Amino acid sequence: MQRRTFLAASGALAAASALPVGALAQAAALAMTAQWTGPYGGVPAFDKVQTADFVPALDAGMKAERGEIDAIAGAPAKPTFDNTIAALERSAGMIDRVSTFYGVWSGTLSTPEMRAVEKEMSPKLSAHSDETLQNAKLFKRIEAVYNDRAKLTPEQQRLTWVYWNRFVRAGAKLSTADKARVAQINQELAGLFTNFSQNLLADETDYVLYLRTESELAGLPDDVRAAAATAAEERGRKGEHAFLNTRSSMDPFLTYSSRRDLREKVWRTYYSRGDNGDAKDNNANIKKILKLRYERARLLGFPTHAHWRLDNAMAKTPDAAMELMLRVWPSAVARVKEEVAEMQAIADKEKSGVKIEPWDYRFYAEKVRSARYDLDMNQIKPYMQMEKLREGMFWAAGQVYGFSFAQVSGLPVAHPDIRVWEVKGREGQHIGLWYFDPYARTGKRSGAWMNAYRNQEKFDRPITTIVSNNSNFVKGSPGEPVLISWDDAETMFHEFGHAIHGLNSNVNYPTVSGTNVARDYVEFPSQINEHWLPTQQVLSQFALHHKTGEPIPQALVDKLEKAKAFRQGFDVTEYLSSALIDMKLHLAGGADIDPDAFERDELTKLGMPAELVMRHRTPQFAHVFASDGYSAGYYSYLWSETLALDVVDAFKAAPGGMYDKAMAGKLHDNVMSVGNSIDPAIAYRSLMGRDVDVKAYLRDKGFPTA
Repeated sequence: MQRRTFLAASGALAAASALPVGALAQAAALAMTAQWTGPYGGVPAFDKVQTADFVPALDAGMKAERGEIDAIAGAPAKPTFDNTIAALERSAGMIDRVSTFYGVWSGTLSTPEMRAVEKEMSPKLSAHSDETLQNAKLFKRIEAVYNDRAKLTPEQQRLTWVYWNRFVRAGAKLSTADKARVAQINQELAGLFTNFSQNLLADETDYVLYLRTESELAGLPDDVRAAAATAAEERGRKGEHAFLNTRSSMDPFLTYSSRRDLREKVWRTYYSRGDNGDAKDNNANIKKILKLRYERARLLGFPTHAHWRLDNAMAKTPDAAMELMLRVWPSAVARVKEEVAEMQAIADKEKSGVKIEPWDYRFYAEKVRSARYDLDMNQIKPYMQMEKLREGMFWAAGQVYGFSFAQVSGLPVAHPDIRVWEVKGREGQHIGLWYFDPYARTGKRSGAWMNAYRNQEKFDRPITTIVSNNSNFVKGSPGEPVLISWDDAETMFHEFGHAIHGLNSNVNYPTVSGTNVARDYVEFPSQINEHWLPTQQVLSQFALHHKTGEPIPQALVDKLEKAKAFRQGFDVTEYLSSALIDMKLHLAGGADIDPDAFERDELTKLGMPAELVMRHRTPQFAHVFASDGYSAGYYSYLWSETLALDVVDAFKAAPGGMYDKAMAGKLHDNVMSVGNSIDPAIAYRSLMGRDVDVKAYLRDKGFPTA
């Protein structure tokens, strides 16, 4: 998911006079810089965007914001909340609007031309951010308001702290020389992040496996074949089947293909992304990123990058994050050994001569699932229609939060695949817009995520949010419904949880609205939302067979429930190994790290099972090396899931179960609506009356709780 850039709010351009006439004329000619017009408080003019306009639009946005910042910093009046903090909240409208378009095009419509723009502008945008964050006159005013914050409202106090803390963490109190070095580091990192992302995208785009014969397609279900046929036709190879180098294509191939040689080929291609020793290899980028992050942390007064990152998180310290991860790790590894033993027994019984390797895990795990639970996940898939599940998401959100969704037409979109819904509240009031971009395409990064195009606020006037969900489902044959896996359905509900978090926001100030919360807290609402998918109410109404329209049989649902803890060894170990390596890389300080060797050696020390690999190997770990976003922070998914499962247990214990009105109200009031206007630890205690209990997580995975 995308977090809003620093000082990006949706206010009107306040410093037009700061721009010379020529620049104003240029800015006016660029659709990206213009105020959003049309219904719903204005909408992004996606249909007016030209790649060639990004550089001048971003330049114009930065110039406009610079004028606004100078005006705030140089104000003659004594610093107050209104003329300093609130003024910052009103600023940066133009750059925020342009950044929305920039994020969409970079993530979903990346062409060679767009990638050239990113390379040029990433260091400039970083320098611009540092220019603001290191503005001594501005920080002096912020600190004055911060030191006199006791008379402010609780939300104003929190917002003032957010600004003060952000400036301090960025080096506002450093010497002039150290500030300059931090800014230089940030610019270098911005370029390296862009290079890392583009290398990874190239490996995902350029490596496509084309198959033609029945022998090559052996074991693959009809829907997987149909999606691959469509993908090949889109690439000008009608009559063949294209398997892309992305998780959504790789996963079903490794699960169902009976061609072990091809499974190995697909596996090696996927897990070697960014690690092929060629011009797109990411290892050199990683070494530089780690060195620069360490140097920056030391300049800012922290022993490592991990300490700097977690100082602003719910966990607070790397030790707290490591303690939770290492509490779970032994149980996960032990479960993998049990899973492998079961798989090996089946392989031995088949007399296949197979010793379970990583490219076998998913394939033989399905055989175990079928044998132990009489459950073939292909039995589930005919009931997993993407569009029906989307309706199910809407229905559950209506039951829990009172939302209703109505598709709207005629609004500009960035691609014909994208559709838009208006969201209304219990009283029929407009809440916001939800954009849905579900399909894979060339130039779109892999995975699934949420974006906020505009944040909710109401301190000057009500401004509603605009959010989006993005996936990479492969289109099926024309006229046929898109069938997705159970895992993909969970991901849909997860990402929609981020959108719901944004839509529920009801705060005054945009900087603390919606999903603008601590990294290890932001996944908490989304992980809760996954748990409305398996409810009887959703499955009976929306898990409908794509041919007969019949709901999924209860007997099949019961099997699914019994198998809930199945393959948790693989799933948790795959994820947690990535989280542990991320933290260990950033706790290593200034060590001269060879990424491949470090990954191998540390996993050996941890006792990583040989039958699987990290979910994200280091050279392809975009969460960590495509930005600072989840760096030393991939543990956040575990941290947030621990919170989420604790709350889910409370829902299930309530009279109304997952649809209990009292629990839903408490969740809304204490978490979903408050954004970052309240410290997350305090918000959680207000919701639950206590700190989190990790036992709910362990029970859910089928791990020992003692």
